[in-house]
Amino acid sequence: MVSIIVPAHNEERSLPRLLDALDDPRWAPEEVIVVANGCSDRTAQVARARGVTVIETPIPSKIKALALGDARATSFPRIYVDGDVVLGADSARALCGALTDGVQAAGPIRSFPMARVSAPVRWYYDVWQRLDGVRTELYGRGVVAVSEVGHARIRDWPETMSDDLHLAMSFAPDERTVVAAARVTIMPPKTYRDLLRRRVRAMTGNARMAGTPEAPAVRSAGASPAAIGRMVAAEPRLLPGAAVFVVTAAISKLLGRRAARRGDTTWLRDESSRR
Repeated sequence: MVSIIVPAHNEERSLPRLLDALDDPRWAPEEVIVVANGCSDRTAQVARARGVTVIETPIPSKIKALALGDARATSFPRIYVDGDVVLGADSARALCGALTDGVQAAGPIRSFPMARVSAPVRWYYDVWQRLDGVRTELYGRGVVAVSEVGHARIRDWPETMSDDLHLAMSFAPDERTVVAAARVTIMPPKTYRDLLRRRVRAMTGNARMAGTPEAPAVRSAGASPAAIGRMVAAEPRLLPGAAVFVVTAAISKLLGRRAARRGDTTWLRDESSRR
């Protein structure tokens, strides 16, 4: 008895990959709910053609889409899946199986297909994926499964740009797990410019979240200069990636903080990963 909720904004090209991967007669969720939010394309029609429940809203807001889907859902566990990633039925089942009395939230291992991706983007992800927090926390996966107990922790869906960070930080380290038997495919940005757009958006959301008193405290990702230095010392081939990572982090933090101070909530979308 599993409910899967998919917020989708103009995802007519990427959504079929996800819905087809979840369509497995050996394991069927109770319901798949696609929330087409602020769409100007055929996202809703594509979803309906695959027989899932569709909610349409003119508001282009991921957090509001999550709340709408959550209100319609009837079963637990619940899995929240971004419309531009690919999660198979076996992985969804593995996530649900990892939820126990002690573990209230679970996420999959990430897979980044790097075909046709520029070198700076590959170098960046070589370093980013090795960070302690990135390996163990639930953010940046596009997928989170929660138990009924865990759902009580997140069901208010406060307005935030950093929905996955807010959700991940709502659970203590011993309350969440990354499931080795579950895998999500995340399409990386093809160009460095698109990578930077993603990172500025993330840093804007993080800065806004840091200024919200009721938001959960954010645990470190482990991206200190000392940690990066140890990484390069252990694997010298990572030196170009470390340079790209440090520069990207500095630029995105600066621009993100400026955007947060202005109250700018523009969702800097990466279109290259959807082609």
